[in-house]
Amino acid sequence: LQGIRRYGFHGLSYEYIASQLPQVDARAAQGRTVVMHLGNGASMCALQASRSVASSMGFTALDGLMMGTRCGSLDAGVLLWLMDERGLNARQIEHLLYSESGLLGVSGLSSDMRALLASDSAKAREAVDLYVYRIGRELGSLAAALGGLDAIVFTAGIGEHAAPIRERVVRDAAWLGIELDEAANLQPVADGQALRISKAGSRVAAWVIPTNEELMIARHTARLVARPA
Repeated sequence: LQGIRRYGFHGLSYEYIASQLPQVDARAAQGRTVVMHLGNGASMCALQASRSVASSMGFTALDGLMMGTRCGSLDAGVLLWLMDERGLNARQIEHLLYSESGLLGVSGLSSDMRALLASDSAKAREAVDLYVYRIGRELGSLAAALGGLDAIVFTAGIGEHAAPIRERVVRDAAWLGIELDEAANLQPVADGQALRISKAGSRVAAWVIPTNEELMIARHTARLVARPA
């Protein structure tokens, strides 16, 4: 009623991954795939035949997964409590939710997953545990939205480079039929090349596919300027 809609974000990244799936895994391209854009900003998208049908993000980039400094999904009542009990105004709450929450807020150490994985701090471990837990919950939700699952794809900074995070996510998702190939998961991801990290006999495939949002921007720009005046 107020003109508010669910936008979802990281669309350029998901568009690029969808464009690569036919060359990487025809079954994933034609079937039910969940793509995880895991970086300082993080979200997940359910693709049915390479078209988005559900996203973890909503009206803003705050919704869904826990991120580097953003909170992810939050009970709206928390905002009312912060206003009533802590006396915070809209701008202060905005700064808290966008810049002081997520991995940084929970760990009190860093928003950088590399620093948290290298740390012996209990709070750093708690932040990583919560990050992985939220991914697992969202994966189950998106698999339900798709009515099943044929493949998952990891992309963006953490998704492409944090093998320990990928390992934990895949192991937690064993109930969905994903079997991790430990050796493959530890391999570095070649520039622009897809890497399969699930075993050959795994019912659900797991891939790492580097994203390229800049290429999608260039393609859309070229298409726009080529239109007749």
